[in-house]
Amino acid sequence: MAFITDPFARSGPPAKTKLILLGLPAFHPENLMTWVRSLNLEHVSPAKLMRSEISRRPSSTGADEATTLALLRRWFFARKPDAGFVLTDFPATLLQAKVFDEWLDARDEALNAVIAAESGAPGPVVAHYCTLGLLTEPGALAQ
Repeated sequence: MAFITDPFARSGPPAKTKLILLGLPAFHPENLMTWVRSLNLEHVSPAKLMRSEISRRPSSTGADEATTLALLRRWFFARKPDAGFVLTDFPATLLQAKVFDEWLDARDEALNAVIAAESGAPGPVVAHYCTLGLLTEPGALAQ
């Protein structure tokens, strides 16, 4: 029986790539940001999802975190399971990172990589993903 080769194997990462960018995008290397923009993936940020929520009601810090988790949960479970994404500005806290890990487990999915900016990345979240072996150097993926 002959093996069928994938004609798109050398055309870049699959559409199933799941990335998290921690820290401010301004502090990520330009070649990484160019590479991320070139991917045919959904780019998601809680700031975009929260714009409509912010205009509706005032909130406290605890309510902000609950709102962020609720909006991201709705997005996460509404998307196709095999669809890739690039998350920025989320998870911003260790609690959000652990909740996001539970969501991934619930759908039997896994992240491909987590990339932390040199500045602005939350230390506990970076340590969490480093412990899981997901933290990747910015230059390793954009080559």
